[in-house]
Amino acid sequence: MIKVLVVDDSALIRKILTDVLILDNEISVVGTAKNGKEALEKIETLKPDIVTLDIEMPLMDGLTTLKHIISKYDLPVIMISSLTVEGAELTLKALDEGAIDFLSKPTNIFSLSQDEIKNEIIEKIKAGAKAKPNIRQSAKKKNIPKPLFEKQTLVDKKFDNIIAIGTSTGGPRALQTLLPEFPKDINASIVIVQHMPPKFTKSLAERLNSISNIKIKEAEDGDILLRGHGYIAPGDYHMEVVKMADNLVIKLNQESKVMGLRPTVDRMMESVSKIKGYSKVGVILTGMGSDGTKGIIEMKKNNSYTVAQDESTSVVFGMPKSAIATNSIDKILPLEQIGKEIVNKLEV
Repeated sequence: MIKVLVVDDSALIRKILTDVLILDNEISVVGTAKNGKEALEKIETLKPDIVTLDIEMPLMDGLTTLKHIISKYDLPVIMISSLTVEGAELTLKALDEGAIDFLSKPTNIFSLSQDEIKNEIIEKIKAGAKAKPNIRQSAKKKNIPKPLFEKQTLVDKKFDNIIAIGTSTGGPRALQTLLPEFPKDINASIVIVQHMPPKFTKSLAERLNSISNIKIKEAEDGDILLRGHGYIAPGDYHMEVVKMADNLVIKLNQESKVMGLRPTVDRMMESVSKIKGYSKVGVILTGMGSDGTKGIIEMKKNNSYTVAQDESTSVVFGMPKSAIATNSIDKILPLEQIGKEIVNKLEV
């Protein structure tokens, strides 16, 4: 039985989350708390396996509470975040501090009655309870002053490799470790799917851009892939790469969700696998579920080099494990070695 402590300053949200979680017979809500101070007291007595934690609370806010929980108890924590730019930035800070994942607090709380959202909450709690919160993947803060994107030039368009990266739970911290390993002049363009809602992917792109040698942005429909640039699929949009004349171009769409997801790693990787005339690298990082498994199979069929993050450094080993099980992965590596492996492979 997974014991959950629900922490939120809204009594209604506490009740709704509790009602959703107790629908599953493997989950028990052992208590609730209305602020961080009360939460820390209840952790001592109730001994939960996992905590859901609101970011904005009186007396002690979510970030401060999170730091106490991580340092003293090393419990997995899932943040409950508002769907705003400010909420996205605070959530990314929380993920930096050691939260393993987050759930969006709907602007309309009655939407929590939808089955899809109920299932997401339950699945994240189950995966989170098995996660490894003690993994510390710190960002390599280089604070490189540069514009988000410079004027496109002919030279920027010339590259020989496409790197396709897919990740979910634990992904923001993993990307902060991996992407700064790529040199500014890397002979590749990088496309990334990280499962996140709208606004969050833009904040993530800006944060990654600030610590990386390459330039990183939230992808827009019609973007031309450039050398030394990374493109993160925007929340709620599938992202594909297509060849148009001499360019590789990003296409976004809002076609049906796949396994409840939009964007999906599979759709992105399957599109990359079809592109001729480029060498390709497929990378599956930490994440819940099996998204990316079909995509990595297609990439391998089309002579791509494939890498998966190992279990010891994955916050949740679901996505890498599923991809590895297909026998379509060339190398299984700790996160810290993946960047160097890719760079070495491109230079061969």
